[in-house]
Amino acid sequence: MFKRLTRPLLLSALLFSCLNALAAPARLAIVIDDFGYRKSNEEQVLKLSPAISVAILPNAPLSREMAQKAYQHGNEILIHMPMAPISKQPLERDTLRPTMEIEEIRRIIAQAIHNVPHAKGMNNHMGSAMTSDLDAMRRVMKTLSHYQLYFLDSMTIGSSKATLAAEGTSVQVVKRKVFLDDDQSEAAVRRQFLLAVKMAQKNGSAIAIGHPHPSTVRVLQQMLPQLPANVKLVSVSALLPSAKTHVEPDTAQKPLFQLNGIQRCSTALSTQHGLAPMAYKTVRAALGDSPAALSLDAYIGYCQSAFAHSAQPTESSQSVGSQRAR
Repeated sequence: MFKRLTRPLLLSALLFSCLNALAAPARLAIVIDDFGYRKSNEEQVLKLSPAISVAILPNAPLSREMAQKAYQHGNEILIHMPMAPISKQPLERDTLRPTMEIEEIRRIIAQAIHNVPHAKGMNNHMGSAMTSDLDAMRRVMKTLSHYQLYFLDSMTIGSSKATLAAEGTSVQVVKRKVFLDDDQSEAAVRRQFLLAVKMAQKNGSAIAIGHPHPSTVRVLQQMLPQLPANVKLVSVSALLPSAKTHVEPDTAQKPLFQLNGIQRCSTALSTQHGLAPMAYKTVRAALGDSPAALSLDAYIGYCQSAFAHSAQPTESSQSVGSQRAR
């Protein structure tokens, strides 16, 4: 009886370990805002990694120069579009406001695209008033849809309507999860960086936004080489939602996670535990769907079902049934 219980559970655990080893790493995107004013600091950011994304203010004195440098270095570029905040503070020229008609928004965005060449996306600079206005953001998204730019919602206000406004357009929207340097002390930036890493590991991905402050640059210089092996630094566009594809009703959808590693695991199972390798097709047929979508209990249950029908049944191999506004 003990052997009948142990064998399938042992194989389940080993197979589960194999699949975990093959799982894709978590993905972390880091965006450095406010490019276009501080050449020395910004050049240090570009030297950190070509996987760092940079957001360039379209009317800054160095916007075109830094866009060209970032492009040559391989960094992804966003237009850091000034948008009206709720609070009263000095604004950049051509700041988008909720009261603007679509013609004015089109003019400003077209000029921004001209000033920031090679941009793949846009995010908001400040913008708590603008992004929380649904009609205004619909005008922005309608304009962006003509340029094949994605929108990174900096989430300067929790009631942002950017995602809702993009519905019905071709604009893909992603959201910031962590601000790195609201507090510019190195200790605080380091805490926020570690929080971003933790969120990426927990959720599969995360986007963090920082600025070219000396303290932020120093922390990134220290921490990026220590990024955990299961976390990969990526551009923002790597985190865009996958395009939906049509599937014929009578065609089975492919699993999210192919079990190609099962064949490689079988030899190890046989060698290390004296167990006969299990046919890939047997496990694949039993699991059917992606194991990533299964709970551990359900996964083991599926595996036990597969083990019960593999090879010739013997007594030992039979399974037993059962935010701050800006």
